[in-house]
Amino acid sequence: MAPTSQGSVVSENKNNAACMPNKPAPTANGATVKFNPCLSENKTSIRGVVAQLLAMVNPEKPLISLGVGDASSFPCFRKGKDFSDSLLAAVSSSMFDCYPPSYGFPFARRAVAEFLSKGVKHGIREDSVYLTVGGTQAIQVCLTVLASPGSNLLLPRPGFPPYETACELAGVEARYYDLAPRRGWEMDLSQLRSLADANTAGLVIINPNNPCGAVYSSTHLQQIAETARDLNIPIIADEIYGHMVFGGSRFIPMASFAHLTPVITIGALSKRWMLPGWRLGWLAICDPHGLIKQVKVATEMLMNVTSGPASVIQAAVPGILSDSHEEFHRNVLTVLESSLDALYARIGQIEVLQCHSRPQGSMFMMVEINTTLMFGIENDMDFAKELIREESVLVLPGSVIGLKNWIRIFFGIPADVLREACDRIESFCKRRQIKSSSIL
Repeated sequence: MAPTSQGSVVSENKNNAACMPNKPAPTANGATVKFNPCLSENKTSIRGVVAQLLAMVNPEKPLISLGVGDASSFPCFRKGKDFSDSLLAAVSSSMFDCYPPSYGFPFARRAVAEFLSKGVKHGIREDSVYLTVGGTQAIQVCLTVLASPGSNLLLPRPGFPPYETACELAGVEARYYDLAPRRGWEMDLSQLRSLADANTAGLVIINPNNPCGAVYSSTHLQQIAETARDLNIPIIADEIYGHMVFGGSRFIPMASFAHLTPVITIGALSKRWMLPGWRLGWLAICDPHGLIKQVKVATEMLMNVTSGPASVIQAAVPGILSDSHEEFHRNVLTVLESSLDALYARIGQIEVLQCHSRPQGSMFMMVEINTTLMFGIENDMDFAKELIREESVLVLPGSVIGLKNWIRIFFGIPADVLREACDRIESFCKRRQIKSSSIL
């Protein structure tokens, strides 16, 4: 089944005013200064909506945030976590007080290449890895290099809003393919084919998926790669949550299918290693047939005029990506799965909410709201606002990420805290639920 809504807050804003001429801002002397209309006040973002919701917290109850994907602040995820030695050694040596090379230190790029090449037939070469300031810069570099004004990019819905923002800033049209909640959030390959044309610059796939928690099978990934091959477009593989899978699922890098079509992999230390504040990411090109040589050249030209991650952080990369942190990774997955089990079981007990597909990876679950069974709740934004006003529980309205009347719930928190959040959500839903007698 396709998602219940084709619209979103973001797309509505784009239709209404995005990138249209704006009134210049007045200055002190009466003159006006123009600004980029893509950054107008009516644009919606995850952080903007979260800030709006946080202003509505019930002061009588402690806040429980299920809205932002950062598990690093919870001690339960730190067991076995010891990345400080590599960083301290880099700082103490003073050898990395210098500017790093434009694409990153060779030894750090080599470490990323070796990590990404595990289990990948063709492997990824050191000179095809570029270090970036987190995954966000990697997204921006990809779009700047691949696309140009008048082209289009295929994006998932629901999805990750920074891709749409990067498209707007680059003058690129975002075209959305829908993920199917009752089929494990898989893609509709026929829809992909209908969306693409001669101006399509690439296809974005997020696996493991944010916001749905899906982990795609080898069969589905191969089908996607074959479709991209037939359409003659590269794949941008967002694997920020790579290897963060559970419940018997297996993560398969998209680069495993680069023999079918070129793959540009985006990754970072932010999620699997719980180091979002270190702001180190990468993009890696796997192109065994040399089909996108000019993309590689253009990437290097762009990296030569932009700033990369801090030198000392790069120096710590080989130690962080080594195999010596397995205890830490096992603990993270154990805690995540425990929290997911608690959340999935409780959501299943709340009549007005439904999770159609149990997450297999990442830290997020998408939950559908049956607003017809609730009074005073017309849509997902109403649900999120009233929930935080009454119960001080923050969830992300699905319309922000392309799916109206759904919410995204972050489960990267301790299971006991999540159970408390579920108690409050259930209490809220029961208070707002229309009694059966009222329906009759």
